[in-house]
Amino acid sequence: MKIEQNKIQDYNQKQEDHQADFQFLAERLNRRGVDVENLLEDFKALQIAIPSWALGSGGTRFGRFALGGQPGTLEEKMSDIGLIHQLTRMAGRISLHIPWDIPEDVPHIQAVAGEYGLEFDAMNSNTFQDQKDQKLSYRFGSLSHTDAAVRQQAIDHNKQVIDYGEALGSKSLTIWLADGSSHPGQSNMHKALRRTGDSIAEIYAHMPEDWSLFIEYKPFEPYFYSTVIPDWGTSYLLATETGERAYTLVDLGHHLPGTNIEQIVGVLISRGKLGGFHFNDSKYADDDITTGSIQPYQLFLIFMEIVQGLRENDQNPSIAYMIDASHNIKDPLLDLMESLDALGQAYIKAKLVDYDVLAEAQEDNDVTLSSMILQDAFQTDVRPLIREFRLRNGGLIDPLGFYRREGIREELIKIRGSETVATGL
Repeated sequence: MKIEQNKIQDYNQKQEDHQADFQFLAERLNRRGVDVENLLEDFKALQIAIPSWALGSGGTRFGRFALGGQPGTLEEKMSDIGLIHQLTRMAGRISLHIPWDIPEDVPHIQAVAGEYGLEFDAMNSNTFQDQKDQKLSYRFGSLSHTDAAVRQQAIDHNKQVIDYGEALGSKSLTIWLADGSSHPGQSNMHKALRRTGDSIAEIYAHMPEDWSLFIEYKPFEPYFYSTVIPDWGTSYLLATETGERAYTLVDLGHHLPGTNIEQIVGVLISRGKLGGFHFNDSKYADDDITTGSIQPYQLFLIFMEIVQGLRENDQNPSIAYMIDASHNIKDPLLDLMESLDALGQAYIKAKLVDYDVLAEAQEDNDVTLSSMILQDAFQTDVRPLIREFRLRNGGLIDPLGFYRREGIREELIKIRGSETVATGL
């Protein structure tokens, strides 16, 4: 679905308070020495990938609840992401999961991406569930399995995903494993980790020279005793042993409660090994809810470590950002746009911090001043900047309000029906 540009312009013209709000904020920031025009230009670089599996209803332990108008094909998923990008100007990348979304006709899929102004972000492999035509089972693991034939099947799948991605113009592969054990004594942890490293090395060798490999970690799954890659340290170890173009991927939900995620981010950037970031939010662990809805200050601190870390270590590559959430009871498109808004606010607030003054306060052990500097940036209402960015780049000042007023979900139901089910979460 595409929205006529004149309809966007008409809606923007009715947002009468925006210009006054933007001018007030811009003048305030300029007095503080912030170049608002440079900030708006820099903001263009913050493009967040939307995964192809996040456009439909997710599930709870009670099952899935019906949502009409879900995308039933890859083309329809790209249409939904294109719509989000048109409205927000922040979602110009798509991340595919294989085999949920195999691009059977690559030139056609590339043409569809071009029509919506999308580029292909990281490719994602799936060795955490058996497929209907799969010869061997991953019941007891994939890249870490005791059986070399099972490991080779998982390796070959990852190689195939790379080949799909290369054809589409992607430049990276994300590996996430459910491998582990459910009971003490079930698995030799040392051997499982070594087998995983050997498998990843073979996958890495298959990648084109301009590709990156992202290794994701997670401390637990339901019915578990151990996971093979439980934390950032194990991921960092595997990435370091694998090669220069292998990096750790941080998912906000893949941590135990109370984990200092921003410190992990800072350490990884200092070593040039933060490759990707999956955004969501949580109360307990992997809740996969709207980004910034529970811990917005943590999100701000994470972006602070990213902004500051990249200033101090330009050897760390550009970070691949993606939203990884499960939209179980909310409209996925609205939820994704909410997350994009939260990410934009956290990023801009992190850019408002005067890191030179902060560094002086830190060297002087001036704890109060350091806290004041952070709070001054975090408490600033930067929403007018994001709205101005959208306005200048052909998007909507208020995309969520427009989506609701225009009844876009209802329109999608008319087009696709009420019974379609999207692959993925």
